[in-house]
Amino acid sequence: MLRERIIPCLDVKNGRVVKGINFKGLVDAGDPVELARKYYNEGADELTFLDITASLDNRGTILDVVRRTANEVFIPLTVGGGIRSVEDVNALLRSGADKVGVNTAALKRPELIDEIASRFGKQVLVLSVDATRRAGSNTDYIVTTHGGTVLTEVDALEWVQTAEKLGAGEVLLNSVDADGTKSGFDIEMIQAVKAVTKLPVIASGGAGKLEDFVEVQKFAHPDAILAASVFHFNEVRIKDIKQAFNRF
Repeated sequence: MLRERIIPCLDVKNGRVVKGINFKGLVDAGDPVELARKYYNEGADELTFLDITASLDNRGTILDVVRRTANEVFIPLTVGGGIRSVEDVNALLRSGADKVGVNTAALKRPELIDEIASRFGKQVLVLSVDATRRAGSNTDYIVTTHGGTVLTEVDALEWVQTAEKLGAGEVLLNSVDADGTKSGFDIEMIQAVKAVTKLPVIASGGAGKLEDFVEVQKFAHPDAILAASVFHFNEVRIKDIKQAFNRF
């Protein structure tokens, strides 16, 4: 039986890894290349970099981080943040990225998904969905942008279905409500998304302890699990997660 991929996520700001709670109160977590090498040696299945400054002025910084990482780490590398065109994708792939994550730009112009998939293939495109629960409901979810600070009127489940039709190859589903809280994954949200798409779903947001990984694997069955601070601050080890998965 295939087990979920374990994916450390590195939020990169001005060439450093940072982490906060609900995208706020960011603290320095280390050098991205050093952390990427550490996770590679510890058995990570993939890595994800999110360029959280994502400005044109910062683009050269993240490209340099990707190049240096690709020279030392030989597992799939996804890069997201500020990707607005096929030219941005081309630059990242040429620097050593294997996949790219799109969010805000695709919401503004959904045809970007088709453009990227047609040029580079569906396997390159990860749809990044920062979703939050709709006020007054336990079942509906809406998409947010700008690090979870801006609410849209886009239904998250409908957006995933639209993106699948346009050519997305994978969904990175992040619970804005749980992000950085270490209170556990939003299992209901993951189940809801998996019920409406055939795309692989990466669960993100809320990892706080080893049992959280076991619980989401057991009840939501995501195709991959992504986490950040529990890895950066040595609270959970990748090896322990995989050993726990193998026990059932």
